[in-house]
Amino acid sequence: MREEHDLSKVPQVTLWFWLVKILATTLGETGGDALSMTLNLGYAISTLVFLAFFVVTAAAQVTVRRHHPALYWAVVVATTTVGTTTSDYLDRTLGLGYPRSSLFLLGGVLVVLLIWKRVAGSIQVDRVTSRTDETFYWLTILVSNTLGTALGDFVASTAGLGFEGGVVVFAAFLAVVAAIHLFTNASGPVLFWAAYVLTRPLGATLGDTLTKSHAEGGLQLGRITSSLVISAGMILLVAVSPRQVRVPALERARED
Repeated sequence: MREEHDLSKVPQVTLWFWLVKILATTLGETGGDALSMTLNLGYAISTLVFLAFFVVTAAAQVTVRRHHPALYWAVVVATTTVGTTTSDYLDRTLGLGYPRSSLFLLGGVLVVLLIWKRVAGSIQVDRVTSRTDETFYWLTILVSNTLGTALGDFVASTAGLGFEGGVVVFAAFLAVVAAIHLFTNASGPVLFWAAYVLTRPLGATLGDTLTKSHAEGGLQLGRITSSLVISAGMILLVAVSPRQVRVPALERARED
């Protein structure tokens, strides 16, 4: 029997959610690069640092019994930063390259989702009330944000579209997912995770556009400064977001 919490532990999936998510993914890129490149800790050490941050925040998130916006988004930022440095480590240090690492991580996302479906019976994205669902939820987010980083680098570098071109491509894909959601009866969880993966490379290419040198096609604004500004924007958006409505575990159990 799955352990149930009183209320859903995640926010409703609204426009506010996606705006904060895009800022979180952009912060993941600038923050991850700030530690690995600007502070010269390297990809391996930076990955361990951010992985420790993820473990601490995720443990706190799983322990609490209700939704805490600040804690929830701290875990998301942790997944985006560790995703950035992990992807860079796979692509550059291990030499897998963007195409192979993207395929490898895509397979990882699909495997996690399939196991989640088999173990829990359904994939919940906006009514996470059990410890099982929450564990798979965060594992999927961790792998999908790593995948998104690799996809962003693939489109910007390997495909030769550049950072600004990557922003346009992934924004267009997100628009297609939104249209499918609005005008068809396609599976909600499938569309959610498609959008979740796509917001990561959008944020990654936005972050690179802000921080890369002029010679590389960026604005060269500085990784640490950009990270601080984006963090302030995230805090502001979370503070002014409408109060989330949580779904009681009993209601969820009935619908299952």
